[in-house]
Amino acid sequence: MPFKFVCDTEHFPSGIMKRFDIDEVSIVIYHLADGFYATQCRCAHLLSPLNKGKILDGSKVQCRSHHAVFDIKSGKVVKWANFPPGIQILNFVRKEKDLKTFPTKVEDNNLYVVSVAEKKIRKKPK
Repeated sequence: MPFKFVCDTEHFPSGIMKRFDIDEVSIVIYHLADGFYATQCRCAHLLSPLNKGKILDGSKVQCRSHHAVFDIKSGKVVKWANFPPGIQILNFVRKEKDLKTFPTKVEDNNLYVVSVAEKKIRKKPK
């Protein structure tokens, strides 16, 4: 799998997440205590941007819109959307769906992510 350069790691402190556009696809890179991880940018619930959410417990991301929570490392759903009250009705139609994740690597303080175009996720609108 080809990797793409993302950024210099020296200016990306632990506990932070940032959005990047790689191969015309928006992703979020998370710098956790044990390394860098990448997921699709849009929440699997209603496509809100996860980079506007928050990191919980050092390894989960919570969407700011409906509070869905995902494991950053695996992309697995930890807690499906439950906010505001009544959103559960929509969840009948929008079933739980994991996030897509992308391998990362660091070489010489440079962060790389696998070419996301090969994962075939929704491209950002032009």
